[in-house]
Amino acid sequence: MNSPVRDKRLDVKLVLFDVDGVLTDGTLFVSGSGEIYKAFNAKDGVAVSLLKNNHIGAGVISGKDSPALRYRAKQLGMDSIKLGVSDKVKALHEIIACYGITYENVCFVGDDIVDYDVMSRVGVSYAPSDAHPLIKNLASFVTISPGGKGVAREVAEDILHAQGMTLEEMYRYILNKSNLESVMQ
Repeated sequence: MNSPVRDKRLDVKLVLFDVDGVLTDGTLFVSGSGEIYKAFNAKDGVAVSLLKNNHIGAGVISGKDSPALRYRAKQLGMDSIKLGVSDKVKALHEIIACYGITYENVCFVGDDIVDYDVMSRVGVSYAPSDAHPLIKNLASFVTISPGGKGVAREVAEDILHAQGMTLEEMYRYILNKSNLESVMQ
């Protein structure tokens, strides 16, 4: 008799996000002086807090670097920030060595071809609904949300739900029980 397949989301200890196309919709606003602006979704900021408050690390690995991205990652208190990297697999390896975990303990969220190698190595991967078709086919899970529209929040809630948490348990640090009951109705 075959035993059921273990849900790899149970082993996740760190969630790493690509930025453009995941935490943003991929749009870049460039000023006349060359300064780059990005639009981030506040829901994703809550996702980082949600993960960290439930003992799961959060970070970014991005081929791009900008003052806006650096500021946002630090503002959210991300545990691992690897920006402007040309080799995402090398950055991933450095992060897991620092944490003393394995690839199986990592979830990566990516949206495009440059994320393929990282996503193929980790225990769990997610892709936004508008990701490149090859990435969506590779991903363990595809979100309902497109990039920049709450992908990180959806991923955080899905992982914690798989680990047996209710929404009330996930958000206990934000709302007390009486407030949560009125919100959930």
